Amino acid sequence: MKDRLNLYFDPKTTKALDELASRRKISKSAIVEAAVASFLSPDGADRVEAAFTRRLDRISRQIERLERDQTITLEAIGLFVKAWLTATPPLADSAQASAQAKGRERYESFMQALGRRYQTGRSLAKEVVEDIAPAADADGEADAKG
Repeated sequence: MKDRLNLYFDPKTTKALDELASRRKISKSAIVEAAVASFLSPDGADRVEAAFTRRLDRISRQIERLERDQTITLEAIGLFVKAWLTATPPLADSAQASAQAKGRERYESFMQALGRRYQTGRSLAKEVVEDIAPAADADGEADAKG
């Protein structure tokens, strides 16, 4: 036998309870009883903490991937700039105009290629990680065998 209680709820809470009961096709009493039992349960706080911990772990992994991708990007740009500055000879004043025109043309081509690549969802960081992973696996297998 169950005890009967008279409870008063805010109209918004009552409406939400009605909608949930209708959607799940269960009684409002069953929902309220489950909610109160969960609230009174000593492990309720542990479940909430576990949910927060899982969410924080996921966010931490996302941040680590972002940091890794940013590091790869900065290194790639740095290596490119170093190689470009090392390999590109200075131009004579007479060649500046044609070099600037060619530079604008190349930049436009670069931006179009970047746009196409962005639309496909591929990134240099993913490619670098994919290229490094098989090499690291092969090194690990060689180390394990050796």
